[in-house]
Amino acid sequence: MKVKILTLATLFFCSLILVNAQTPTFQKGDKVLNLGVGFGGFSPSGYQISTPSASASYEVGVKDFGPDNGSLGIGGYLGYSRFNENGNYFGSDYWTVNKILIGARGVYHYPLVNKLDTYGGLTLGIVARSWTWNGTVNQSNHPSRKPVGGDLFIGGRYYFSDKFAVMGELSLGTYLTLGISLKI
Repeated sequence: MKVKILTLATLFFCSLILVNAQTPTFQKGDKVLNLGVGFGGFSPSGYQISTPSASASYEVGVKDFGPDNGSLGIGGYLGYSRFNENGNYFGSDYWTVNKILIGARGVYHYPLVNKLDTYGGLTLGIVARSWTWNGTVNQSNHPSRKPVGGDLFIGGRYYFSDKFAVMGELSLGTYLTLGISLKI
């Protein structure tokens, strides 16, 4: 289901590229800090995330492809999520899993509308997970651990001024992230 939603959103984003481009809001040399809160999404084993996730990313514009052809940004990412896995092991017993992703982001920006920075990209990084068993019986079977992880995303930032924007992203890991962006 989440792959279908992201695929449809990506197709919509790509179809918008066919319209005339606007003045770029992200260019080579720009530095942007994003702070966001995520809603929805799933754990690696398919259980729903139990609390909103939090994320921060920093991005620097490194390459312009012309005024109508977009730009490339790279940067860092830090994200946190928490979820419960209830596999009906022993009634109401469950795992609480905390996940932290520290990684690098590559982002392609394409100007579609004035004051709106539209983009898509990929995050790759190291994943740190911790499991806590919340139950009455000692469980010895632990979920598998993956030290490397990533995420595909599309998003946009709407600038209210030269330095301040609201942002939204759709991704595979967290369905929707909303937050603020600051040009530094």
